[in-house]
Amino acid sequence: MSAVWLVTGAAGMLGRDVLARLADEDVTAVAADRKAVDVADPGSVRAAFEEHRPAVVVNCAAWTAVDDAETMEASALLVNGTGPEVLAAACREHGAVLLQVSTDYVFAGDAEKPYAEDDPTGPRSAYGRTKLAGERAVLGTLPDTGYVVRTAWLYGAGSGNFVRTMIRLEGVKDTLDVVDDQRGQPTWTVDLADRLVRLGQAALAGTAPAGVYHGTGGGETTWFGLTREIFRLLGADPERVRPTTSAAFARPAPRPAYGVLGHDRWSVAGIEPIRDWREALEAAFPALVAAERP
Repeated sequence: MSAVWLVTGAAGMLGRDVLARLADEDVTAVAADRKAVDVADPGSVRAAFEEHRPAVVVNCAAWTAVDDAETMEASALLVNGTGPEVLAAACREHGAVLLQVSTDYVFAGDAEKPYAEDDPTGPRSAYGRTKLAGERAVLGTLPDTGYVVRTAWLYGAGSGNFVRTMIRLEGVKDTLDVVDDQRGQPTWTVDLADRLVRLGQAALAGTAPAGVYHGTGGGETTWFGLTREIFRLLGADPERVRPTTSAAFARPAPRPAYGVLGHDRWSVAGIEPIRDWREALEAAFPALVAAERP
């Protein structure tokens, strides 16, 4: 009998791509959206474990409203901190592996070189604090079977995101002013889903050490640079995209000025890091355009 995988947050953009990747591998997967499993409710989680007996849990459930978290930190913490804690406790009881999806926001965002997996954290936003709480719960409860995969700048065909928004705006705006003082790594959810599945498989095989991994696209750019590449792939003039600063788009939650992550730890698991962000964007583009311009 094959190992069962439980995917929480299964209705989200990443969760759906994880399920699709598991289907490609002919893995038995249980799709658990918020109605099926409330990750912060021990009773709900216990019932799911007793029914499905998962060997691997991929936690894609998250509070992702970064700005709202500034005034609703307790609510965000319930999902991002308590949820992973409850899942980790259930995984410990049942001997399951837990893959926890986290974020570059756990860092201060003021580095000058890519953050290593073991660099000191220092979140500057409520969202970052709640995600760090989730990381600590997983790593503390599951020192041998807990995996934290930090990601950033996610996009995919499954729901709204920055890349899809820029594809739409190109068709209705003469010019676009886009922030050029935040550096990060655009990451296709399909690529991240693949690494999560491969990491889970390696965990079951005993070939991937537990701990922190960084699941972001290779290279780095700014939102301005990303948007220019989107315009180029659309056959539009990239000069229509103009650089601006974060100050022009003031938001309640501070954004990391530098959220670039290093990927060295994948080598210890025998898995290559995610490809360069440009290559991934080009591969993803037909599906993104089809989703935004049906």
